Amino acid sequence: MATDMGEWSETKDATEETQKICDQVKDQMEKKTGKNYGVYTAIKYRDLHLIGGTHYLIKVHVGGEDYIHLMVVQVTGTQVPSPPSLSDVEQHKTGPNPLVPFKI
Repeated sequence: MATDMGEWSETKDATEETQKICDQVKDQMEKKTGKNYGVYTAIKYRDLHLIGGTHYLIKVHVGGEDYIHLMVVQVTGTQVPSPPSLSDVEQHKTGPNPLVPFKI
């Protein structure tokens, strides 16, 4: 999906770095959803590189047949690196659901 600012990457397999990003926003996600997940594994992701940062759309397995999609922003290019920030989350997803950007 193209935006005025750039284009989302194709869907890729999650990496160790993707999991680290997920781990850094887990508390934010649990606060936003009101749920605590025992299973929390990044599976797939897409990214969008913009001036000043990167947006990530990440599919996370949260147990059984359940998945969530996280929209995460990582600001770069500043003197002091900032941690990733959860922009939004979509719940009640399944494994086959494609990663479709839902907020920027």
